[in-house]
Order: sequence, then C-alpha cells, then structure tokens
Amino acid sequence: MAAVSFDFTGKRVLVTGAGRGIGKDICIALAKAGAQIFALSKTKENLDALVSEYPSIRPVCVDLSNWKETRKAVENIGPIDLLVNNAVAFNHHPFLEVPEDAIDQQFDVNVKAVINVTQVIVRSMIERKYHGSIVNISSLASLRAFQNYAVYCAAKAALDSLTRTMALELGPHQIRVNAVNPTVVLTDMGRKVWNTEDVVRAFKKRIPLGKFAEESEVVGPVLYLLSDSSSMVSGAFLSIDGGMNV
Repeated sequence: MAAVSFDFTGKRVLVTGAGRGIGKDICIALAKAGAQIFALSKTKENLDALVSEYPSIRPVCVDLSNWKETRKAVENIGPIDLLVNNAVAFNHHPFLEVPEDAIDQQFDVNVKAVINVTQVIVRSMIERKYHGSIVNISSLASLRAFQNYAVYCAAKAALDSLTRTMALELGPHQIRVNAVNPTVVLTDMGRKVWNTEDVVRAFKKRIPLGKFAEESEVVGPVLYLLSDSSSMVSGAFLSIDGGMNV
C-alpha cells in the first residue's frame, strides 16, 4: 500500500522532544514534506546529530522544565504555524514509593511545559489570525492503569484533560487541538523499558493486533492531524494501540 503524502510547504513547525525517537521522526517526515522545522530538545548532542543529517532543521536547545528559559527560547524563533508537543518525562515507581522529584519532573515536562510552549505559540497565531493546528503526544497510559506507572498515568491523563480545554477555548480562533494516545512504541527508550520477554508477551496478548507500535505508525497520524485533511477535527484523541483500548 502506498504511503499517504502530505504537503507542508511553507509551514513553520515546532516539535518538542525532537532529539530522538518519535519527535525526531516527526521532524524528518515534516521536513521531507516541505516544512521549516524548529526542533526543540535539551540535549545538544541529539540536536547536532539531527541537524548534521538534515541541515534545514533549526535546533532549539532548552530544558522544558525551566519555565522562563523555555518561554524566551520559543519567543525567539518567531511565528509558528503548527505545533507538536511531543517532549516526555518518564519514570516508574510503585505507588507507595513515588518520590516528590519524580512527580515534579513528570508534571513539569508532560503538562506544565505544554501550557508554557502553547501559550507563546497560540498568542502569535491569534495576533496573526492564523488557523493553526496543535497535536499533543499523549499515551494509552492516560486511559488505562499500569502497574508502577501511577504518576505517568496521572500526568498523561492531565494532558488529555488539558487537550480538551485547549480545543474548547482555542476553537473560536480556528485553532485545532488534538492528541494521539499510543501504546508501547518501539523507540530506543521503549525497547529498554520493555525488555522482559514474559512481560512483553503478556502485554501483547492484551492487544488485538498482537504487537507494539513502530515509530512510523505514530508519525502518520500526527501528520494527518496537523494537515488540512483533518480540518474539522478538534478535541479528538486518536488511539494508536492496536485495538487494546476496546
């Protein structure tokens, strides 16, 4: 089956968490589709590697957990037409052993940073009367409970709730906000976390399609939600989970 192609020529796109994994692949796909990409990551080495491969991509190196520095960095890149809030903080602990810094880390990046970055981008969209699109990368963990992932599940559920409110409040400005909710994705991090054969086998049995997602299987839906092909879609949550949530 031929891949669906999208044309983002002339669009200025910011992708957070762009140094590796899903964020990197989203940047590459959008760049190939003609977009001007601003790739945000706190890891300079990852950005350097991305730019060396795709020189048209412009790096933005900042730690999203730093509110003021993030705001300054995003303001300095100028107007943005499309936004992908992909950056993620991830750790896991049994509920009774969750430390305070684990809560702060996950909510700072998975929720607070989304508010911070999006506020800057959207104010510019409204001033320009630009009908933009925003995609938040959530998780199946926002919809289901997983052992030892209490804070991550809570943070992603908060992101889903935030997505709904953003879609409600920004809709009158013709700015669309949607989310995707993937299951386990076989990024480098995904392979490290899900590396126990018995656990993986048991988890896959709960997925009707019987497999985890590849990075490309997340990128395609994100491009669709950013594109004009989804011009009447806002406040939607697209499960990329092989049917697990049914």
